[in-house]
Amino acid sequence: MPNRNNFDETLSGMLLLDKPAGITSFKAIAKIRRTLNVKKTGHCGTLDPLATGLLLALVGKATKLQDRFMKKDKVYRCSFLLGTTTDSGDMEGNVIEKKDCTGITAADTEKAMNNFVGEIEQVPPMYSALKYGGKKLYELARKGITVDRQPRKVTIKSIKILSFKDYVVEAVVECSSGTYIRTLAEDFGRVLGCGATVCALRREKIGRFGVENALRAADFENAEKIKSSLISLEELNADAEMQGRGDAE
Repeated sequence: MPNRNNFDETLSGMLLLDKPAGITSFKAIAKIRRTLNVKKTGHCGTLDPLATGLLLALVGKATKLQDRFMKKDKVYRCSFLLGTTTDSGDMEGNVIEKKDCTGITAADTEKAMNNFVGEIEQVPPMYSALKYGGKKLYELARKGITVDRQPRKVTIKSIKILSFKDYVVEAVVECSSGTYIRTLAEDFGRVLGCGATVCALRREKIGRFGVENALRAADFENAEKIKSSLISLEELNADAEMQGRGDAE
């Protein structure tokens, strides 16, 4: 049992985690903090409990780099269920409307998705961690309160539809930071005229980091494996310097 009053101050760096479904990003990071017995941890971009995939965990002095990695582009593999609209934009919410999807074709979904490639505006969902009057929006939403939200500009770099079966559209979305996939689903369903909600979501990449190299849930309590997977501050800073040179060329 680690000594909670004697934190390990020697560990700093970043970890790639494959967050499983059913737990919050906060809980995933808390497991790492307990296993390593460190005082400071953080993450770069929340994943909903329903979602799985890449979560960048920062340890020790690396928590100061949060803003740098929060701004990286992301890649998601997602599934949208047509004909269903929920209050949260995903299957964790309450169904508020159902519509008949008969007649919608794969070509219709491709055409509708093309509307969202490029710079677009999104209204952040009520079920989000953005704050309004000192309260997180999801806290208000759980009380049945809805407030006006200002649209934000985001960039969808590409959308590739992988399949369309039983009125579920599976796609890979490459997008800028700040993009809400649940809002994309709702807007996509609105264009089709039948509604849509997220029924599966997995984050595959953040910047150059991919989920294929991430620690799995079974590793979150394995201190030695976590330590051996830690990307050092020196490596992160060297990577940032190389990226900066590439941008300048």
